[in-house]
Amino acid sequence: MGPLEGIRIIEIGGIGPGPFAGMMLADMGADVIIVERPIQNPMHSKDCNRRGKRSITLDLKDQKDVQTLLKLVSKADVLFEGLRPGVMERLGVSPETCMEINPKLIYARMTGWGQNGPLTHAAGHDINYISLTGALHAIGSKKSKPIIPLNLIGDYGGGSMLLVIGILAALIESSQSGKGQVIDAAMTDGSALMMSLFHTLHAMGLWSTKRGVNMLDSGAHFYNTYATKDQKYISIGAIEPQFYNLLIDMLELDTTEFGSQLDPNQWVHLTAKLEYIFKQKTQKEWCDLLEGSDVCFAPVLDFIEAQSHPHNIARNTYVDIDGVTQPAPAPRFERTPSGIRHGSVKAGEHNNQIRQDWGISL
Repeated sequence: MGPLEGIRIIEIGGIGPGPFAGMMLADMGADVIIVERPIQNPMHSKDCNRRGKRSITLDLKDQKDVQTLLKLVSKADVLFEGLRPGVMERLGVSPETCMEINPKLIYARMTGWGQNGPLTHAAGHDINYISLTGALHAIGSKKSKPIIPLNLIGDYGGGSMLLVIGILAALIESSQSGKGQVIDAAMTDGSALMMSLFHTLHAMGLWSTKRGVNMLDSGAHFYNTYATKDQKYISIGAIEPQFYNLLIDMLELDTTEFGSQLDPNQWVHLTAKLEYIFKQKTQKEWCDLLEGSDVCFAPVLDFIEAQSHPHNIARNTYVDIDGVTQPAPAPRFERTPSGIRHGSVKAGEHNNQIRQDWGISL
């Protein structure tokens, strides 16, 4: 099942972006085993990020259990961890130790600040990592303080996705060279990388570091969100001229007044005009008029409402696993489709099964 079928991956138990990366790899068919402490967490049964994996409980402060982990390492293609730098070394499962046992091992490390640098050993969270790279400063309106974009950019975009990309690339290289390597996936690096477009626009003189005055950060009237009559919201992203002109036609706007699309001096005034217009109808009424057209429109839904949207239903974007509605695997593969083997796992649920399947003595 999935393009990673047959790949064995060890996930050192953690929180947030590590388990999410493991979930994606498991969805794509890898045999992902979580190595975690022998502690039952009642929240595990609702944790989407534990789906499709297997769990083995080991106390890595016990040398006997460390030796068990090293036996698993000898059979693995990938090990990834999200602990502070130096922790794995103190536990006796450093990259050097593991790769001496298994030279082809991909040893992937995901942290906030990276494996080196003056902040390496400092505590931090998503909000701090994206603060350091300019991402947080850029998000928000002109009159607002920086707006926290959940923990999507640092943890999951800059962390999990970067880690998964690194692992997949290293697996391809290893299949050619026969050698493993260590991956340093830092959330600061990942969030900085995702700002590349704005570095480009700034270099071209098309982006200001001032918040809320640019085309993509709520400065422009044609790329914004608007309140509706029923206190809901809709989004407009009519950037290209043909889409913008269609917006003018469908809203029956004054072509002279709205003609200077890219003149920043007009944006505040035109935004105010659209704010008034969009408050004249409900969100549903705007959907009936604009959804599916090329004005680049969508209703702003919460993640519960999103599950009932016809487009998401048609694509089976959400699935129910053990009574928990959650996003379906992505991306979608034509010949080797991803899938969810089972729902969330309990800690230690597969202790004996993993030992047997991986050829580790009981």
